[in-house]
Amino acid sequence: MLLAALAAAGALATAALVAATAAPPTAAPVDGGTREGAPEDTGGGYGGEGDGDDPPGPGPGPEDFVDIRDVPPAPPGPQPGDAGGADGVYRAECGRNENGLFNSENVIVAPGVPNGAQHTHDYVGNQDINRFTDDVEANNAILAQGDTSCADGDRSMHYWPVLRDITQEGADAGAPGGGLDGNVGRILTPRSAAIEFRGNAVDEVVPMPRFLQAITGNARAATSGGENANAQWTCTGFEDRISTDRYPLCPDGSDVTRIMDFPSCWDGRNTESEDNRSHIVFPDPETGACPGGTRPVPQLRQTLVYEVPEGPAFAVDGFPEEGHAAVTDHSDFINVMPDGLMDKAVACINSGRAC
Repeated sequence: MLLAALAAAGALATAALVAATAAPPTAAPVDGGTREGAPEDTGGGYGGEGDGDDPPGPGPGPEDFVDIRDVPPAPPGPQPGDAGGADGVYRAECGRNENGLFNSENVIVAPGVPNGAQHTHDYVGNQDINRFTDDVEANNAILAQGDTSCADGDRSMHYWPVLRDITQEGADAGAPGGGLDGNVGRILTPRSAAIEFRGNAVDEVVPMPRFLQAITGNARAATSGGENANAQWTCTGFEDRISTDRYPLCPDGSDVTRIMDFPSCWDGRNTESEDNRSHIVFPDPETGACPGGTRPVPQLRQTLVYEVPEGPAFAVDGFPEEGHAAVTDHSDFINVMPDGLMDKAVACINSGRAC
């Protein structure tokens, strides 16, 4: 039912879209507060363990999309090097999940919980994704030995919710994390997946510790009033126009783009925290400086580009009750770079080079 309704909306509603979405999106909060939801009764992390009893949420509908040309350009916030900091870039080559590595678990937020995410993730980097337990040290040992799609022995793990063509049936229509949790449609592989580590506006960066965990965005943002949301949707050629709460409709020759900016101010001690956020937070949005008691590490940016069907006919995976809202976009990262490679990345960034 949902698939058919969304496909019909895609065919009929594009012309009316501009009028329906005339108000520009507002910027979502970008802070290091309480994170995206562990199981709800704990008050942390992305959300519950997923008992399968929640009914699939509706959406998206035509009102959840906006013509990117109707999103006003926004002045950029503080950029690396703006106030004397480091402005180099280190690029990790990890592929775009061409091999179709998926699961609906979440080793950071719900480690060892089958279908703990209730939605499907793409993975690049570490390929050992299905043996995790509720023991963080044991999981780190698994990561340290895993195969990887990244160059130079980088076993880091990057994962984000898949994007789907909702005009077609998905291969996982009858599976947990897929159709059984309201995530319908054919999974789209990104045309490109750029992974960059950037500098800080004010200071040089220091190395990330091995096994540092970080998340950006909030998979529960639609039902939590936008808390910790950090979704950034745009189109190629229109990167100065960012929609935070609606999916972009791109003109001919332009592709849908997701930008995932991670927190980069580390407390200098912990590789994880109970709320998954407080050990690594975002710089000040006005100055780009890290808060007192933290130090800047290389700032991860993932940029994912997709060819999507025409019209309002695609959606991101999410928890059933979140309605596939664009504001729920999020991503996760665990650093498993060899120490020497991390040192190389830091030297590159602090010297202002592109490596």
